[in-house]
Amino acid sequence: MQTAPDFSVLIVNYNGGAYVQGALDSLKAQTHRSFEVILLDNASADGSVDALDTGGLPAFTLMRETENHGFARGNNLAAAQAKGRWLALLNPDAAARPDWLAQVMAGTKRHPGVTSFACTQLWMHDETKLDGAGDNYLVFGIPWRGGYHRPVSDLPAEGTCFSPCGASAVYRRETFAAAGGFDERLFCFCEDVDLGFRLRLEGGECVFLPDAAVSHAGGGLSDKVSGFAVRCGTRNRLWVYLKCMPMPLLILTLPGHLALTAAILLRGLMTGRFLDAVRGLGDAVLGIGPVWRDRRTVQALRTAGLRAVMRAMVWNPARMLERRVAVRQCLHEQA
Repeated sequence: MQTAPDFSVLIVNYNGGAYVQGALDSLKAQTHRSFEVILLDNASADGSVDALDTGGLPAFTLMRETENHGFARGNNLAAAQAKGRWLALLNPDAAARPDWLAQVMAGTKRHPGVTSFACTQLWMHDETKLDGAGDNYLVFGIPWRGGYHRPVSDLPAEGTCFSPCGASAVYRRETFAAAGGFDERLFCFCEDVDLGFRLRLEGGECVFLPDAAVSHAGGGLSDKVSGFAVRCGTRNRLWVYLKCMPMPLLILTLPGHLALTAAILLRGLMTGRFLDAVRGLGDAVLGIGPVWRDRRTVQALRTAGLRAVMRAMVWNPARMLERRVAVRQCLHEQA
């Protein structure tokens, strides 16, 4: 009987161009060889998966879809075919360092009870800057990628962050499946934060591994649809907040959330994205019924105390505005 690989590396592509081959080439060079690659293509029109060189990969599967499922459903479909003990997500515009999977595997052994890990993301266009060090969550309902475009000297030591960024997230496969994977209504943007929030509510912890690194173009595939990104992100941000925030914290933080939302709309007037943000809020309101019904299930599964949930979040809005890293000592390592 063939032994299951340690990792299933999932790549969801949509018109990724030459980045896709670069991502595969980085996986060929991995020092840890117990992995498979599953590349799901969301009906790309640019030929980015038509002539791929997959030689040198331990195992490779190409899933060609006839429609664009988005990041959320795309990864869920790929995960359903995965055989690895761990799901290692890699954006098509990212390239993994040769020891990426080896460092992740070492991290799983240091933290045997942890079921999700975040990795260092360097900005591909200038690796003196970070693309991210895990995702953070402001208690008023605003997520951000920690350290985005800040100097690499801001890279923190190993510790716990709110959730992994989907560009290089690692999840135990059984945990991902038990949680139902990503919420497919979100399509893309905030789906990683949503899953991380739900796992937090169920007592999970995410550990940031600074030595497990990838370089990421960071928006290289989405700049041309930034209006869509603003609309989708605005909608999803509100849905995640309303679905996942425990009621005592929802009541406490709602005024701050409304104030920050108003500030974001005002900023949209200056950046030309006001209408996209308004449309996103409209989409959120129109779809709020099913999200609110799902809230009952999400909150019923909560086993984490309010104190643990509160501690996982950031309370100072200045840290969000400055896109600072928020990585703390691992809870399971405290005395």
